[in-house]
Amino acid sequence: MMKKISVKVLAKLKASFIDLVPIILVVTFFQVIVLQQPFPNFGEVLFGLILVVFGLMFFVEGLEMGLFPIGENLAYALAKKGSVFWLLTFSFLLGFSTTVAEPALIAIAEKAANISIEAQIIPTDYKDSYAFGLRMSVAVSVGLAIVIGVLRIIKGWPIYYLIIGGYVLVMIMTIFAPQEIIGIAYDAGGVTTSTITVPLVTALGVGLATVIQGRSPLTDGFGLIAFASLMPMIFVMGYGMLIF
Repeated sequence: MMKKISVKVLAKLKASFIDLVPIILVVTFFQVIVLQQPFPNFGEVLFGLILVVFGLMFFVEGLEMGLFPIGENLAYALAKKGSVFWLLTFSFLLGFSTTVAEPALIAIAEKAANISIEAQIIPTDYKDSYAFGLRMSVAVSVGLAIVIGVLRIIKGWPIYYLIIGGYVLVMIMTIFAPQEIIGIAYDAGGVTTSTITVPLVTALGVGLATVIQGRSPLTDGFGLIAFASLMPMIFVMGYGMLIF
């Protein structure tokens, strides 16, 4: 038993290391060949790399053991229950709660608040409110995005109509939105689809498409992440229009 576990762990460590090889090669090439400088604190860099390999292995294993199954099971159970209300409520709350917990979004909101204060766009005592409002607007937008994506799976709507229409709206809003918020809005669309949101939302879509008759997990189960990236841009630019 222990031998099988050791072999499995070593295989996963090897897979994680292989995934990181391109990054290692790029950094090493520029540090040694282009800059022609040794790595600063090489021991710490090497130890940090080892921690990243182990961390990536545990993260992927955690997704496979926990987040993916629970997302698919919840989608399956709610679809079987036959209540569209509870399915949509769960979808909204899932998108909202996972986005609020995204470390990348917290960092972006904090940085945006600090830069806005330095640029004298908002007063110093408004920092926390601005950052909180930015996070909440993104979280609500992702929740609504997941609801739209789930409705698309249920109704069988073509995804390209919704995506094209959404990006047309983004381009129109970009013309009228304050310059100070446009870059933040576009970044918000990316940071929301990160380590916590993606696994659960993907599992939800695949599980839902699996259980609904006439839907394909491959063609209908994916696409929720696209909505989760699109809606924050719309909401954050709208938030900027109100704040600025």
